[in-house]
Amino acid sequence: MDRDKILLTPGPLTTTLRTKLAMLKDWGSWDADFIAVTASVRKSLLNIVHGQESHVVVPLQGSGTFSVEAAVATVVPRDGHVLVLDNGAYCKRAGRLTTLMGRRCTIHESDEAHAVSASVLDGLLAQDPSITHVILIHCETGAGVLNPLQAVADVCARHGKGLIVDAMSSFGALEIDARTCQFDALIAASGKCLEGVPGMGFVFIRKAILDACAGNSQSLAMDLYDQYQYMEKTGQWRFTPPTHVVVALAEAIAQFEAEGGQPARLARYRANYEALVQGMAGLGFKPFLDPAEQAPIIVTFHAPTHPNYDFKRFYECAKQYGFLLYPGKLTQVETFRVGCIGAIGPNEMRQAVHAVAQTLQTLGIAQG
Repeated sequence: MDRDKILLTPGPLTTTLRTKLAMLKDWGSWDADFIAVTASVRKSLLNIVHGQESHVVVPLQGSGTFSVEAAVATVVPRDGHVLVLDNGAYCKRAGRLTTLMGRRCTIHESDEAHAVSASVLDGLLAQDPSITHVILIHCETGAGVLNPLQAVADVCARHGKGLIVDAMSSFGALEIDARTCQFDALIAASGKCLEGVPGMGFVFIRKAILDACAGNSQSLAMDLYDQYQYMEKTGQWRFTPPTHVVVALAEAIAQFEAEGGQPARLARYRANYEALVQGMAGLGFKPFLDPAEQAPIIVTFHAPTHPNYDFKRFYECAKQYGFLLYPGKLTQVETFRVGCIGAIGPNEMRQAVHAVAQTLQTLGIAQG
């Protein structure tokens, strides 16, 4: 097969040729042309969440988790108390990094097959007034659950608590409107639904809390307040930026806007999801989640119970047919995951289903 493998993962994603080609030029990090690219990207990101009046956006080198850690350290005072609404693997990661940074952390666990509950959060905040901040994973890709951002934000606002949103796998695809949804920080990354390449995250911080963030972080490189102040003064990144990643993101955003922005991106991903679920059902595969709980980002499927099934062999065989799948993240049941995002459409999803059918045949696994 002469084309690149298609990545059916929650990131990195399959990217367009235009995005790849944008990385062929070298850039000087202090050069006026690159400073202009950084400014353009920041402006476009704020436009996506309608946050021009209420928020600033601070880019940061590294994977998305770097930015989650940086956001918590920057926004939460050292004597703060964070409540993590936990219904999956990435919620647990947020709890761990919060604890490692020395912040008091309470983790409220709930079923990974269901969205977290805003009414339960309401009760938890009423019971413990020492809680200062809540962390929500918007789309928990451990299982693919969509959590209720607006309802959680409304509860936090009513109680006067700060909300930190990990929107890593939702930003750019699912609607997020800073004019109606209050959050202190919201984190996403270049290599997700904007269909750039991995290597940088970005954090939206509410202007009203910005001054209070000074001195919170115990890290030099990951202090978003200092990063913001330096960028505002100079237009530059404090430390060496991922220049090729930034320029690729600028190109990906141009394509995002030309496609029709967030509504168009969501429509394509939803069409991908429907093609995938319908095709996999024809092969006898059942999704782990009820459709009402499912985001059209990544789908967790129950693995075959056939004795010939082994994920590594299943993965390698599907790879030979041109598609990279993703292992399951659940502990109770054997699963695998298939992403619906990236520079792909329903035709590629139907091809992926055909590749799975060929894989089953090759491995001698009868489904149904």
